[in-house]
This record gives sequence, structure tokens and C-alpha cells, in this order.
Amino acid sequence: MKILSIQSAVAYGHVGNSAAVFPLQRIGVEVLPVYTVNFSNHTGYGAWRGPLISPDDVREVIAGIEDRGAFPQIDAVLSGYQGGEGIAEVILDAVARVKAANPRAVYACDPVMGNAKSGCFVAPAIPILLRDRVVPAADIITPNQFELGFLTGTEPDTLESTLESVELIRATGPRTVLVTSVERPDREEGTIEMLAVDDTGAWIVQTPLLPLKANGSGDVTAALFTAHYTTSGDAADALARTTSSVFDLLERTHASGERELQLVESQESYANPRMQFTVRQVR
Repeated sequence: MKILSIQSAVAYGHVGNSAAVFPLQRIGVEVLPVYTVNFSNHTGYGAWRGPLISPDDVREVIAGIEDRGAFPQIDAVLSGYQGGEGIAEVILDAVARVKAANPRAVYACDPVMGNAKSGCFVAPAIPILLRDRVVPAADIITPNQFELGFLTGTEPDTLESTLESVELIRATGPRTVLVTSVERPDREEGTIEMLAVDDTGAWIVQTPLLPLKANGSGDVTAALFTAHYTTSGDAADALARTTSSVFDLLERTHASGERELQLVESQESYANPRMQFTVRQVR
């Protein structure tokens, strides 16, 4: 499998491609990483160095990959955080070109906007652009529950309302939806859930809620789910494998006391997930 991953990169720590590439490689995926920024560290520190890469330069890198004849072998295009408005058109153009070369290829979009605790942390134009232009072009999307609400103009909280919101977004284009950070009022205390929905059904999985903020964990989640689902076409299995790997990554990070993901130290959890959580079909 080959994935063209168009995301940010940092030298220190793990977010964007700096979070997604290694776990994908560890499960046997050939990754073609294209960077949209090249920062010293993620912006959550409040200070960083390094350049935003212009949309024209990103387009040139992708064109160079196309020149090498790689597009017919690409199975998926993956995108995450979009720092500016111009990059969306570059990504959508790349998706169209890849699909023209390989009609079986899919586009997986992590529509990064914010979360329930912090609210939106992207430029004001980005959520609207994602909702109106980018998400409808995607085959797979991986929003958190907060982002799903914005995309659909709803306030999903119960399982039923979250499923209804998923169906609203599926009607706009993407057939496969992974909802992360699902927090239902009636869930068991100290837990959190993920929900996966495609044409064959809907599945939910519950894990302990760990007391940490882990920048980049969503990027790992989107990458692993995209790879597992694209390989197998089995949403329940992809959900189980992704959940197992990401929970062990987060648990190891929490135990380390470090702020950054223990990405390399957790590599066995990607290659051989423990499959320790039960996935339950809910539709």
C-alpha cells in the first residue's frame, strides 16, 4: 500500500506527518510525505520557528511525484490540519489527479478545526472551507465529535444524535466516517469512545479516558484507520486495530510523564496491536 500524506511537519515532537508517517511505515505502508509547514515544534507551545510552505511550493512537490509516475500506485491521499485557505485547492487537485491515475484510490480527510474543550483553533475561513469544499470530496473523514457538530450544524451528544449527524455528513459525500472523542452523557464514568460508520453498519468502542492532552494523537488515529480500512474494507476491524494501537501509545506517553507522544517507543503497538477492546455493533 502507498499513501500520499499531505500534512504539516515538525522537527521536535510528533504532529502531522511527523506523527503519521512512522506508524504507517511500521505496519508496512509506503508513505509519500508532502509537507505544508516545516516548524521546529507544534504551535501548542506558543512559540515556534520555521516556514509555512506556500501552496505553490506544495503543488510543485506533488507535481514532481506525479512526474515520477507514482500516482497509479497510490492507494490513498491523506490530509490533516490545513493552516491556510490556499492549501485546500492543492489537496483537492492532487486527489483528482491521483484518482484519475488510479480510480480505486481514496481520499481520507481529517477535518481539523478544534475540540470541545478549546473550541476552534484554526483560521475562521478554514471550517467553512472544510465543510463546503473539502469534506464533500472525501471518501473517509475522521472528525472528533465537536468537529462533526460544526460540519453538520448539529450538537451530537447521545449515541442516537451522533449517528444522525454522521448520516447527515455521509449524505454530502464521504461514505466512511470515524468519529473520535465521543463523550455520551450516559457512558461509563472515566471512559471515552470512538464510532465508525460505513455502508455496512456502525460500530463503537470504549476505552479508559486518560488524563492527558496529547498533540498528534488524532493524526496517528486518522493515519492508522485509513490504512487499516483501505486494506481490509472492514470498519469494525479497522476500528479495533486503531483503538488498540492509539490507546497503548497514549498510555505509554502518560506513564512517561513527557509532553510529546512516545511514538517510537510504542512501535510494537502499531505492528502487533493487542486488540484488547471490544467493538460493538450499534446499527
